[in-house]
Amino acid sequence: MLFGKKSGIKNRNRERYDRIRRLMWIKCESCGHLVYYKDYKTNHYICPRCGRAFIMTPKQRFDLLFDNNEWERLALPTVTDDPLNFVDRKAYKDRLAEARAETGYNDAITTADGVIGGIPTTICVLNGDFMLGSMGRAAGDGIVASMEHAIETRRPFIMVTCSGGARMQENILSLMQMARTTVAVNKLHANGIPYIVLLTDPTFGGVTASFAMLGDIHIAEKGARIGFAGRRVIEQNIREKLPADFQTAEYLYTHGMVDMVVPRAELKAHLEKILAVLTKQPHPAKNINIATPAADNKKVRGMGENDAYDKVLLARNENRPHFLDYINGIVDDWTYLAGDRLFGEDPAMCGGIGYWRGDIPAVIIGQEKGRTIETRQFHRFGMPNPEGYRKSQRLMRLAEKFQLPVITLFDTAGAFAGSAAEERGQSQAVASSIATGLSIKTPYVAVNVGEGGSGGAIAIGTGDRVLMLENTIYSVIAPESCASILWKDNKFKATAAAAMKLTARDMADLNVIDQIVDEPAGGAHTDWQTTMELLSTAVADQVIDLQKIPVDELPARRAEKFLAMTRDVELCAPDNDADDK
Repeated sequence: MLFGKKSGIKNRNRERYDRIRRLMWIKCESCGHLVYYKDYKTNHYICPRCGRAFIMTPKQRFDLLFDNNEWERLALPTVTDDPLNFVDRKAYKDRLAEARAETGYNDAITTADGVIGGIPTTICVLNGDFMLGSMGRAAGDGIVASMEHAIETRRPFIMVTCSGGARMQENILSLMQMARTTVAVNKLHANGIPYIVLLTDPTFGGVTASFAMLGDIHIAEKGARIGFAGRRVIEQNIREKLPADFQTAEYLYTHGMVDMVVPRAELKAHLEKILAVLTKQPHPAKNINIATPAADNKKVRGMGENDAYDKVLLARNENRPHFLDYINGIVDDWTYLAGDRLFGEDPAMCGGIGYWRGDIPAVIIGQEKGRTIETRQFHRFGMPNPEGYRKSQRLMRLAEKFQLPVITLFDTAGAFAGSAAEERGQSQAVASSIATGLSIKTPYVAVNVGEGGSGGAIAIGTGDRVLMLENTIYSVIAPESCASILWKDNKFKATAAAAMKLTARDMADLNVIDQIVDEPAGGAHTDWQTTMELLSTAVADQVIDLQKIPVDELPARRAEKFLAMTRDVELCAPDNDADDK
């Protein structure tokens, strides 16, 4: 027995051992589990039992994110320590001195330059171990100076947050850092500098209400607590018990505030992909082979007749590739971006960044219908809510900032019709999406890959160039509904479809679209690989052509294109040969 009464070890030796033991073992604040320090470090400072992520020091963050653990710390402005001569139970100067002695850092902010995935980058870290990362004048000045440095050197800027909010001991001088840092963020955006926010546990108060929620892309560490007011304060105020996941990273994802929730070990890989696209790094194309599901011929009725309603059935065929299928088959290094920053994440409207055809960095947006019963319900059959359309607007503005082309693949029966959607402003969301698409100063190619249903489709269909796959449709209402309303009988649906002129050939004759993209014999569902090859090339050709036009000219050209549409429509000939191009 090492420390029994008969051991003879003196107290000072025992104290020394205890000190060493504390350095060797870490106790998890959540579950109480003792973690061997080497295992703790290897696991990126995460408890192996409960998954609780410990606060990382700035040095640990830099080592985690920069290539080869190589980085250079930046000198930051110095400020007066205690401008208000603040004293509570202890003088503010004494609290600062203690924090400096305990952490080895001068204040809560530390910035370094390094390389991520070969891309020179600036990272600024709020140190949660220094007075809980609270934001005072030193932090505000440091953030502003760091952002100005990123603008001067044209480096992407990553802000790592870990803070309890504004520093009370500096009162209004702390509060004003919310405005000062926001000014600096606006400068980043105005100068086209990528601004990525990494939200870690905890991030609260004035930090979340300023620079932490103004990024181009928001990444949250798994399990991180993020909010404005603390959980306890809210429960006391409303006198209700909050959900267990309230203010977690996962909760914020569901409610549209963050783009992704990422385990700490995967952060660097995600940042490398994101930075590569936003800075338009060259990317070698990959060959991706996509299997085609066996076609269900029962769902392809009347194919040989090639009339309008047969096109409707082909457009709706459940075995056609959907948005995420095209992403998997055409786009390299795809990063899904979530949330409208207002209310929620809408899986019916998907979007993100990646390399179209392996060589064109782009923002790609589209409706996803789902394929199984579960995924169809999850994606709401491709009918977006208002937050879906607001997400599409956000991503279009992201594309505009970084001069990335926008590629949309629309396939929807229409915007979702429901009371909640109306309450959240469905009409306004669709209208704003149309307006945003018409105004962005970046190339914009829109493609109908299935159903082009009403305003729900045109919301992401106002491109410089509008394409349709051969067997797709575009209409103000479904032919079945048209027949029920005008013919008073659903059995006239084929008659209605023919009368409505809703096929790709009709759209070309009416000068509504710019190009029809061929499909394999029998339809896109019969050969995904060929369909994707044809589509990827057609879109790439249009993007390359549009990139020759000065971006400032694009909105005016786009506006004139749609203004001219339908002005002088000639009488449509009968659709006797819809496949004749």
